[in-house]
Amino acid sequence: MIVLETIAVAFAMFSAIPVPQPVWGPRNMRYALCALPLIGVVIGLAQALWQIAANWLCMPEMLRGAGLCLIPVLLTGGIHLDGYADTSDALASCAPPEKKQEILKDPRCGAFAVIRLGVWFVASFALCTAVQLNGPALACFGMGFVLSRALSGWAVATFPLAKNTGLAHAFATSADRTAVRRVLLALAILLAICMCAVGRIEGAAMAAAAFLVLLYYRRMSDKQFGGLSGDLAGWFLQTAELWMLAALVAVQLLEAAL
Repeated sequence: MIVLETIAVAFAMFSAIPVPQPVWGPRNMRYALCALPLIGVVIGLAQALWQIAANWLCMPEMLRGAGLCLIPVLLTGGIHLDGYADTSDALASCAPPEKKQEILKDPRCGAFAVIRLGVWFVASFALCTAVQLNGPALACFGMGFVLSRALSGWAVATFPLAKNTGLAHAFATSADRTAVRRVLLALAILLAICMCAVGRIEGAAMAAAAFLVLLYYRRMSDKQFGGLSGDLAGWFLQTAELWMLAALVAVQLLEAAL
């Protein structure tokens, strides 16, 4: 029962998928971050079904790409894009870390948030239209949604926090951080190995992109914000997934040109 409650906490917070709403407490939040990658599994399966349907129905490439772009947004309710937008506003302010933290708290959507969300959607849609998802590439594409969430959860349990309030703080302090770090890091490494084995150069490029974004994320969160927050976690997840997709498309284009 506690396992199901733990999974329900993760899905209730980080997805728009209907689940029973458990009362949050130390027991069911202790390993909730470990359940975060399961949302990526659901998204990956949904993407695979959409791709199969697109092939079967001979959908136009733009319609196929639109579905691939929007399915993660619909299944998560856009919670990570909200953090991406807030972080974009704060980064564009060029203000001190304390001021950036205040911008993150502001419920209003600034001009730079709108601009960068527009850029993100255009880039995601273009890449989803261009990517060829057959066999190994489709498997790596799906695993990418799991890898991004494993790394995001690991970072929340590992990186310094900017403040002692908020969503990231609630999940980090309620977690068995040592166990969560070990489980999610092991999962991330296993996924990276599987992506390399299944997709070879394509999978290796996607895994490398995710870990490079993670390294930048650590440096950026410390220097620009004084630590991690829930909004920054959303920024990381959306950025990592976009760059993994870009890496996959780049390898496919290079292989086609050679």
